[in-house]
Amino acid sequence: MQRDVYKAKTHFLERLRHQPGKIVNLCFVIVLIFSTILTWREVVVLEDAYISSQQNHLKNVASSLDRQLQFSIDKLLFFRHSMGDALQTPLGFRVLQDAVTKFNRLRNQPFWQLDVDQQRTLPISGVSDATVERTTLLARDGQRIGNELSAALEVGYLLRLATSTTGKERRVSYVSRAGFFLSTDPSPLDYTIVSRYYDLVTRPWFTQQNERQNRSRGVRWFMAPMSDDREERVITASLPVYQDHYWYGVLAMDFTLPTMKQLLTEAVDRRTDGEYQLYDSRLNLITTSEPPDGLVNQFDELERAQIAHAIESDTQGGIRLNSRYISWERLDHFDGVVLRVHTLQEGVNGDFGSISIALALLWALFTAMLLISWLVIRRMVSNMSSMQNSLQWQAWHDPLTRLNNRGALFDRAKTLAQECREQNIPFSVIQLDLDHFKSINDRFGHQAGDKVLCHTAGLIASALRSSDVAGRVGGEEFCVVLPGATIRQAAEVAERIRACINRKEILVRKSTTTRISASLGVSSTEENENSDFEQLQSIADVRLYLAKQQGRNQVVWRDADKK
Repeated sequence: MQRDVYKAKTHFLERLRHQPGKIVNLCFVIVLIFSTILTWREVVVLEDAYISSQQNHLKNVASSLDRQLQFSIDKLLFFRHSMGDALQTPLGFRVLQDAVTKFNRLRNQPFWQLDVDQQRTLPISGVSDATVERTTLLARDGQRIGNELSAALEVGYLLRLATSTTGKERRVSYVSRAGFFLSTDPSPLDYTIVSRYYDLVTRPWFTQQNERQNRSRGVRWFMAPMSDDREERVITASLPVYQDHYWYGVLAMDFTLPTMKQLLTEAVDRRTDGEYQLYDSRLNLITTSEPPDGLVNQFDELERAQIAHAIESDTQGGIRLNSRYISWERLDHFDGVVLRVHTLQEGVNGDFGSISIALALLWALFTAMLLISWLVIRRMVSNMSSMQNSLQWQAWHDPLTRLNNRGALFDRAKTLAQECREQNIPFSVIQLDLDHFKSINDRFGHQAGDKVLCHTAGLIASALRSSDVAGRVGGEEFCVVLPGATIRQAAEVAERIRACINRKEILVRKSTTTRISASLGVSSTEENENSDFEQLQSIADVRLYLAKQQGRNQVVWRDADKK
């Protein structure tokens, strides 16, 4: 098995050695493949660096936006903590007790308002007991209502302080299930109190803060739907107020869309590479970093679905959509996500685009130089191969008869004899000499002799198999090697050659022809199992001269004593 593999490898290498053009092509393809792989590796590394850079930029923007929102959320948590303390330990101020007494007188009116001190706290606006009793969501507990009103007035003082600062929120409100509310944007004492309270307690940020829908009692964000009767859309952060497992109401903080745009613009901090977009948890666009007259990147339904699917799997990452690369980062203090949209044009105009273009140009230049080098080398190798083949042919062949010369014939014959011995098959040799060849040179000249030799070589070659080898080993002497042929088969070939030569007339001069004959001797390994080519050729040569002695123009394939 190993011997067969070794021979196959040797045969393959030998074929390559005789086909230098294929070696050049193979080397060119290998170099081109490796250069392309290395270039592609650099492109992949560059792309990873680009994605990492995009993610880092987005992370910085998201962190900055989170810090700004965290301040407002911390205030909302502070208000809830203060109200919890006030519910647990109400202050014994007379003004608060008077407010509770006043409420008991007003509670049956369709709408009412408790305005304790306009300079210190916010007014409480409310509806009647009958209005509260119409829905199961609302509840006015007689034992808790006094403490809740006192706590609301205390928180109203804190809310008034909040409105005096430069907060980002538009309004902060406390909406109670007991039929009242207070807000940094107070209502006038008229029938609008009823409609406003009804509008507040039917908002999703209020109705979805019960214990079943918000077990963690954490901050929930809601974006108001589009509405014709509202001047501007708002985003609300809401927080439920619980005490002793009782749901009192909801603290809410409203942000306008221009405010969210301002927060995002401040977080972007004059970055111009790509557009930043803020979305809520349902992937509704809230605002973008593009100016009002700028071109905002839009997504169709399929692209939005792809982005939503990608966002569900991780808090940060990226996705490629055609010619745009989208990276995202979830916010910690907002129920939403920040997207960074980077288009192909922006990527090309940026630093990474310039590097990618330079890398592509270098690869194209290298490939062009490699192609030119391949053409030049291929031409040189082709010329050298042709020259080598010509020299090799001249070294192995007789220039006159175009048969193998003596050296090439002996080399090939020894190799064939070795193979026949290994395969245990016969190996035969024919030795041929033209009769009276010297007289042709003397009568017609050496040019005529050369024509006779060429003509004879052609006749010999036409009578042989593809596996046989013929060569000129002397002036008018030829030798034929027949691997696999028995002594009788070789004698038949020799007779066929002799007859073919003898019946042909050769044109040696203009209008002058002549006939020639040949004497042949045959030997084979069948006779004495001697596979040495030189000894077989010597035996055939002896039989050749025996044919000449017996009258020429004949084949001798056995010794005289064996006839």
